[in-house]
Amino acid sequence: MKLIVKKDYEEMSKKAADIMIEEIKGNPNIILGLATGSTPIGMYKRMIKRHKEGEVDFSNVKSFNLDEYVGLKGSNPSSYKYFMNENLFDHINIGKENTYIPDGNAKDLNLYSKEYDNLIKKMGGIDIQVLGIGTNGHIGFNEPAKELAVGTSIVKLTENTMKDNSRFFDNPEEIPNTAITMGMGSILKAKKILLLISGENKKEITKRLLENNKVTTQLPASFLLLHPDVTIIVDEKAYKK
Repeated sequence: MKLIVKKDYEEMSKKAADIMIEEIKGNPNIILGLATGSTPIGMYKRMIKRHKEGEVDFSNVKSFNLDEYVGLKGSNPSSYKYFMNENLFDHINIGKENTYIPDGNAKDLNLYSKEYDNLIKKMGGIDIQVLGIGTNGHIGFNEPAKELAVGTSIVKLTENTMKDNSRFFDNPEEIPNTAITMGMGSILKAKKILLLISGENKKEITKRLLENNKVTTQLPASFLLLHPDVTIIVDEKAYKK
């Protein structure tokens, strides 16, 4: 793992955008793995700005998102499809037909999950996967558990995760308790992984991840220790020496 510590969220986001843009410039046909949540928003804003300045072209880029809530339509402001359009896709020249987000309303979710993994494989695999981390150590929606799914699957969200995500919903009762997410195997197949961590509320889980030298399903992010090319960018609030 390569660890980069930045002064604050803005500097973390700038560095993440630098890395992503260099990857796109080096491979205009790149396949990106993208994440939602508050952490990557700053990175997306910088990618948009540099696109508008003519520095980076997304016309041949394809993307796959990590996850989506089950039961939310893409037009729902709390859905991850809506999030991605609002925070990135609507502001760059990527073809919407080249952006793939799990369909939480698929008729047969188990079959759809297999098809999602097969599509990623057919496209050539994800070149760089962006990740955030939950306060309980989840990545994607792979929650701490006795067992973790290898491929994309349907998962039950923990109370901890639902509480963390409640800020994205006007009514707490509207928070779905089920999601579709790339599995650990799906994530680890990415050629490169970029993990972004920000904020004081992530300090304890960051410490656990960085000091841990064992893989455990109780800390899903620990599986990143098995990957040969992981870069972690963390701001000082989340970094505890």
